[in-house]
Formats: sequence, structure tokens, C-alpha cells
Amino acid sequence: MSCSKRTIFTLASARSGTLYLKSLFQKNTRNCACRHEPFFDWGNPTFFGPAIYDAYAGRLDRLRKRMAKKHDYVQHLPGDTYLESSHAVLKSAYRVALEFFPDLRLIHLIRDPLRVARSEAWRETWRRRFQAPFHFYKGEDGRRHFAWALTGNEEIFRTLSGRRLSLFEWYLVQWIEIENRAMRFLDENHLHDRCFALQTAELNDPSKVREMFDFLALPPARDEVFLEGRKNRSFGYSSVVTDEETNQWSAILHQLPSHYLEIFHREPYVSCEWWGRRFEKEKPLINAALL
Repeated sequence: MSCSKRTIFTLASARSGTLYLKSLFQKNTRNCACRHEPFFDWGNPTFFGPAIYDAYAGRLDRLRKRMAKKHDYVQHLPGDTYLESSHAVLKSAYRVALEFFPDLRLIHLIRDPLRVARSEAWRETWRRRFQAPFHFYKGEDGRRHFAWALTGNEEIFRTLSGRRLSLFEWYLVQWIEIENRAMRFLDENHLHDRCFALQTAELNDPSKVREMFDFLALPPARDEVFLEGRKNRSFGYSSVVTDEETNQWSAILHQLPSHYLEIFHREPYVSCEWWGRRFEKEKPLINAALL
């Protein structure tokens, strides 16, 4: 099944600037229908919540039904381009996305893993504290799961079953899993030439944003890139990473099977401004993963 509309999905973790990415497209491109997390967008199914459990359980028939509905929704939108900036792709949708959008274009958005984990843990903690409705669902394992996160049953978590993970550490492991999925998805489907990779901080660089639009062949709405837009900040949250959190990151890297670390020896990671800070001590470990 093909789609006549140019379709762009985002490969990213949560708290990586995906909502701001949507704003940049809305303010700087023409004829592009932009969506972020379509929880209440009639006819446009979400791939969060139970869809994540379906992906873990291998129930591709359910994912296909959701993606078929999304395909029909996208086809009937005005304009010639559809962007979905949410981070749901690598949580569930990637399992069937190319069946319905074979000409899919991608944006790989990467943020410092420790800051991602800090922010995600903060968000989930507050939602649990206030017992926010519709933010959790019950999986078939009998457990209550956060709608925006993996199930915790995935193989990477099972390799760490002997370690009691804090919520911060849990999100570090999820980040590693998400980035491994991103690279497998691109490698196995030969999609690197259809994917634009950038760091979250580069969303504030007009030249990099323009480069992204040019790569995706999107007509600009104005001569200069307009950078203002909603950034979905967490009030009362600090992104400063502590020494203890850095030590927890190092401990997890040393405990994970080496094949999860192979991707971090290559682009786009080695060009990230935080790479040296996060992997300097682990370079021998990463090099050993390549042997």
C-alpha cells in the first residue's frame, strides 16, 4: 500500500524536542499538515499505550489496523506533506510503517541520554503522584504501564534483571534500546539516504533547520527560518546531571551485553556534542563490542 502524500516520521526518544520540531514545520514550511501526539485527533490513531504492548507481544495484526487507519487519515488531509513528530515510531509503529508508507522520509532526532532520562523520569514521577488519568494502561502481564514508555519486558531489560533499576536508570536503558532500534530500522531497510539526523540543540540553529527542510525537499514559507515555537518545558525541573547519575550511566553500560553498544562507535553519535562526556570512560568497552 502506498501513500500519494509525502510522509515524514520521527525517530526519537521522548523529551528530545519533538513538539518544537512540529512548531518549526508549522511556521517554516508550506502545504505541510503537522501532527504531534494524536490522542484526540479523530481518525488519526496513536501508537502509544496499548500499541506499545502490541509491538512487544508481536501482535502485528493490531498494529496494521492502526496504521491502515492512519494511512487513510493522511491521504485525506489537505496539502502534499504530512509530518508526525511524536516519538511513537520506535516504540511501536516501526514494526509496520513501511508496509503503508513505503516512501517514508525520516528525521532522527538525538538528545543527550542522561538529560532525556532525567526529564522522562521527572515527567512520569509527577504523573504518578497526581494519578493523572489516561496516562497509564494495564498490560496483559497484569502490570500498570506508562503510556509513553516501553513495557519493561523487552529483551534489553531482561539482561539487567539482576539489577534493581531506579526510574532514571530505567529510562537510560530505554534510550539505549530506542537508539538501537533506530539504527536497525535504518540499516535493515536501507533508509539512511531518506533520514536526516540532527541533535536536539541543532533545532535552534537556523542553518541546520534550513538544511533539514532542503533535505526533505520542503518548500519554505519564508526567506528566514523562524525559530520560535512551543518547547514543552517541565516546570521546576533541572537538566543538570549529577555525578551519581553519571556513575549510574557508566554502571549500566558496563553491565549491558556488548552488542547494544556497537552503534555508539559510529555516526551520528560520535559527532554529538555530548558524546565525549558520556562515552569517554567507556571507549575501550565500546571498542571491545566491535571485536
